[in-house]
Amino acid sequence: MASIAKRPDGRWRARYRDDAGKEHARHFDRKVDARKWLDEVTASIVAGTHVEPKTARMTVGEWCQTWLDGYATRRASTVRQARVHVKQIVAEFGAMPLSSVRPSHVRSWTARLRAEGYEASYVYALHGRLGQIFADAVHDGIVRRSPCSRRTSPGQGKQRPYVATTEQVWALYEVFPDELRAAVLLGAFAGLRVAEACGLRPGDVDFMRGVIHPAVQYPAEDLKSEISRTPIPVAQSLVLELAEHVRLRPGGRRSSPTATAASSARGRWSAPCGRPARRSTAFPRGSATTTCGTTWHRS
Repeated sequence: MASIAKRPDGRWRARYRDDAGKEHARHFDRKVDARKWLDEVTASIVAGTHVEPKTARMTVGEWCQTWLDGYATRRASTVRQARVHVKQIVAEFGAMPLSSVRPSHVRSWTARLRAEGYEASYVYALHGRLGQIFADAVHDGIVRRSPCSRRTSPGQGKQRPYVATTEQVWALYEVFPDELRAAVLLGAFAGLRVAEACGLRPGDVDFMRGVIHPAVQYPAEDLKSEISRTPIPVAQSLVLELAEHVRLRPGGRRSSPTATAASSARGRWSAPCGRPARRSTAFPRGSATTTCGTTWHRS
């Protein structure tokens, strides 16, 4: 239902009811302006793109808080990362109504971030997060379209992997205390992520066949993906190292300091193939092993 009526003060009031039956009205000095607005609203209702005027005034900051509340069902680490991104987004767009953010604003923002020295991969991630937030706003009927698209997307950037030499890996192994050396091997040569290394249990290692079966990540959460459950064949000498580690320190999981060791081994020195480094290791000094087409020597 829509109508236009002249008010006692000489202005024109245009009003309509939305699909929920709620009445909305605006006043205009000219009847032609009232008719134009009413026609636009009617067309948006028919097309299914109508946004309630009050909702259309919602700011980016207000929607981000609502969005985060709904996003809280994800993994804790995923939510923490989203909060970091949202903080950057709110700092730039927080006071702006969602409907007022334009593609040009997004392009200017990402360009400024790059000029301020932020890594291309991080700026790309921020743009992706903004796009995710606006896509959900569109789905929720708060805005008609998102200002983010391929045209506004910054370059993803290229990350050059740093692959350690054999000497560097074993130098790291030697400087760690005995109780943490197993973590260096798990991170550098079994390819376990930090949380996977910390969550690894003796029961997850097939000591007879020389296979690691990641099952949980620290403290007792599901693994990041199904691929993370892929069994990892390792050299028998590494199995012996792990068995000795368990024998000397019974009790199950790796300790917290082990996270530092695994992070150092895997985060800084990733191997060039596999997920991310499926290489046999812990072979005696002076011997060599070949995996993924690469020969590793321990001298």
